[in-house]
Amino acid sequence: MLTAAIASGDTTSSAQLLASLQQTGLVSSVKQWAIRADKPPDASEAIPDVVLLDLGRDAEIYFAFGTYVRRLRPNVRLIACSALFPPNQQLLLDAMRCGVQDVIPKPVSPGELQAILRRLQESQPTHRATDKLIAVMGAKGGVGTTTVAVNLAVQLSLFAHKRTLLLDFARPLGNAHLLLDVQPRFGIRDAIENLERLDSHFLSGLLTHHQTKLELLGGALHPEEWQSIPITPLERVVNVAQSGFEMVVMDIGAQFSSDLSPMLQTARMILLATEAEVPSLWALERRLQALVGFGIPPERVRIIVNRWHKGDEEILKSMEKDMKCSVLAYLPNDFRKVNTSINLGLPLGENHDNSLTRRYQALASQLTGGNGVAPRPAAKRSGLGGFFSVPTKR
Repeated sequence: MLTAAIASGDTTSSAQLLASLQQTGLVSSVKQWAIRADKPPDASEAIPDVVLLDLGRDAEIYFAFGTYVRRLRPNVRLIACSALFPPNQQLLLDAMRCGVQDVIPKPVSPGELQAILRRLQESQPTHRATDKLIAVMGAKGGVGTTTVAVNLAVQLSLFAHKRTLLLDFARPLGNAHLLLDVQPRFGIRDAIENLERLDSHFLSGLLTHHQTKLELLGGALHPEEWQSIPITPLERVVNVAQSGFEMVVMDIGAQFSSDLSPMLQTARMILLATEAEVPSLWALERRLQALVGFGIPPERVRIIVNRWHKGDEEILKSMEKDMKCSVLAYLPNDFRKVNTSINLGLPLGENHDNSLTRRYQALASQLTGGNGVAPRPAAKRSGLGGFFSVPTKR
């Protein structure tokens, strides 16, 4: 990820540039410097990889600022953002003299800015992609995808102590809020309708806070809402979400289309929820094949076996052998506790201390600790708690 800064004398224009930067998904932090002719930035302050010069009426001040920044860090990427476009010859000459590599028009397009940053990122291989996004997808409908997404997100916040955001992108309806017993005032549609000013600050105003410190971006409350929500801008919403949180869990339900490919390719891990029964496993195999076709590396796809029974051992062994895939977690079937949890809107970690809760805690620990695959449950131990002996990495 790159670091960036905005040098501007206009708060409105600076806010638009901040939104564009965060929507690229390629910056980890953004500084905002107020341009003053009489005061350059502190020389002791670290200069980021990229500086956007938000040119005002007196471009000379901004170019002088760029020259100063370049002395502090010679390899900084200077990008001039100009309302005068195409720029005249004098502006281009002044920009070149201070070391500006790119001049782009205002308002700045996130797509154009992303293309510039990608080229810079490719020239600096030490920068790594973010490891914040966990996508949760169902092999088919009815396997408990939202239950998995909600309880995992709660444990990432509660047990792993990570600032976590849950994005409810399930179609046709989002019902994550029901499992948390909250009533969102805003949701995904509000984010999409305000893309031109969507940054981490604006996004925070759309979120619903849960008592576990989990934040939620509510989903569609009416089936017809998705008809007016284009899929492509969702990637920009995800990018902004990652700029403000340590972990982002994205519940996409059982939906599947090529439009989701850009978002899935940026995910640290894709969790495929399934049950150990023939229709689910049949659908799971085809989902795995499709994800490979989208260019998703197989090692970034992991399987969650939901509603696991002791008698599922043989079919799961056969599945792992035939599909050449590994199971990250086995979540035991506890219909009574899960059903009560859903109906009361209380996540498992809040009202139960049992083997299922501990499984979600272990899964949250694995995801934040970078551990790959959970060992298979030990079938010889007595009691459900003995079947899940994955060591927790702290």
